[in-house]
Amino acid sequence: MPLPLVTPENEFYWTAGADGVLRMRHCTACDAVIHPPRPACHRCRSTDLDVVELSGRGQIVGVTVNHQQWGPEPTEPYTLAAVALDEDHRVRVTGRVRGAENVVGDGAVIGAPVAVEFVRAKDVWIPEFRVDGAPRPLPPLEDDPAVVRRTARPPVSADRYEERSAVTGIGTSRIGRRLMADPLALTVEACRAAVDDAGLTFDDIDGLATYPGGAVPGGFSEGGLTLLEETLRLRPVWYNGGAEVPGPGGSVVAAMLAVAAGLCRHVLVYRTVWQATHTELLRSGRLRYSGGGRVGPPMDFHLPVGAPSAAHPLAITASHYLHRYGVERETLGWIALNARANAARNPTAIYRTPLTMDDYLSARTITTPFGLYDCDVPCDASVALVISRADVAKDLRQPPVRFAAAGTQITERVSWDQSTLTHEPQVLGSAAHLWSRTDLTPADVDVAELYDGFTFNCLSWLEGLGFCGIGEAAGFLEGGKRIALDGELPLNTHGGQLSHGRTHGFGLLHEAVTQLRGHGGDRQVPGAEVAVVSSGGLTPSSCLLLVKERS
Repeated sequence: MPLPLVTPENEFYWTAGADGVLRMRHCTACDAVIHPPRPACHRCRSTDLDVVELSGRGQIVGVTVNHQQWGPEPTEPYTLAAVALDEDHRVRVTGRVRGAENVVGDGAVIGAPVAVEFVRAKDVWIPEFRVDGAPRPLPPLEDDPAVVRRTARPPVSADRYEERSAVTGIGTSRIGRRLMADPLALTVEACRAAVDDAGLTFDDIDGLATYPGGAVPGGFSEGGLTLLEETLRLRPVWYNGGAEVPGPGGSVVAAMLAVAAGLCRHVLVYRTVWQATHTELLRSGRLRYSGGGRVGPPMDFHLPVGAPSAAHPLAITASHYLHRYGVERETLGWIALNARANAARNPTAIYRTPLTMDDYLSARTITTPFGLYDCDVPCDASVALVISRADVAKDLRQPPVRFAAAGTQITERVSWDQSTLTHEPQVLGSAAHLWSRTDLTPADVDVAELYDGFTFNCLSWLEGLGFCGIGEAAGFLEGGKRIALDGELPLNTHGGQLSHGRTHGFGLLHEAVTQLRGHGGDRQVPGAEVAVVSSGGLTPSSCLLLVKERS
């Protein structure tokens, strides 16, 4: 297994197991335990810190049993848990539960008390846990959804930057599993289609934006802005590419801000993935893995304990949600079944065959409570949009789709295992921020295109955006009728990432524009005028409210 990078800032933690004592950073000003270790207290911002010895005892507040083999070690199945520490239940440690391969049979259930044990790996000691008693009531929540929602900041002005831009063009490349195509070629396909859709030429484009930009490993990027500019020679006056933005949709928000500020007239925004081909190239030996060495932030407290995927912290959070609100897996299943039913009407969707609840429940387990159909579909594709100034948008080929509001605020902690425990982190804050910037309400939304990297992402957005109450998704989703194409809230009308393919939120944006234009064909929602689109989660996210142009 990969080992953490030991630095002066964290050495006390990774070497604590030498004498069997858990040690953590501590704030002397407010008496808070701080994890992961940082040079300032995130609660009071004091830099008066020391290191304290802890009992190593805590309580399981979320748990997942991993059945997917992610690498040579560890071998599956194995149990991962989020443990709230007895000294400060606001602090959680993610670690393996020793001897627990079955959640029920081995006692590794939510509420169970545990004690720390250490496993030595070279120069570090990895904390693990063993169950040490019967389950007990959970500690109170620090990140209660109602509290998180109240932290949304009000607008600073009645002037809304969102209203000064519009989507004027959309385009996609080929989409499929293992296309074995150059990702830059897919990018050019999508960009050409979007520019043509707007009735523009490449010479009209004076801005570029993408996510995440650069040469990001793992099939998550075509090579970034510089590579596309070298290929097309657009000569932009403004450009933006990066990952530390409000989710994948942050590049769209950046483009909106650029045209609103008068920096440019037409920004070409694109997102390219080629994970399916990348994986196949690794397997065949035609591409070499460039990783190796020690793991630094932000994954230094995840990879060494056997949590290499976003599926693990999200599954742990989902387990807490199911436990706290008394929800069964079928609730997640209705989201997967709805996606597949909509994909059957979309000729570009990767998976279109019918899916039943029995199929969903009997599919192989990835990491509990997630099975195969709870997970989105890795694919190769590129999606592009043209964001134009509102004052020129009406003169282009397509009726413009306008922005009514954007939610971008970070309110929750960004550390995966220290953030919101009831819902996918980074959803509640941006959702609350969205509604603070518009007079529209959830009742006005005709189409919801909500991020579904996993079914639980989508459930979190449904509740976070207020389409049902906190903890009430089970009743809202029951039977799938409310979220069907002819229901009160048509959801992920193109099949979502669960069946159409994982395009990191850009396929959802493309579909929202398609629906508001009335171009959805067999899956068109009649009279759609308002759409909400969400992007990301776990990492900072965003959500957008789009409205149909009224004549």
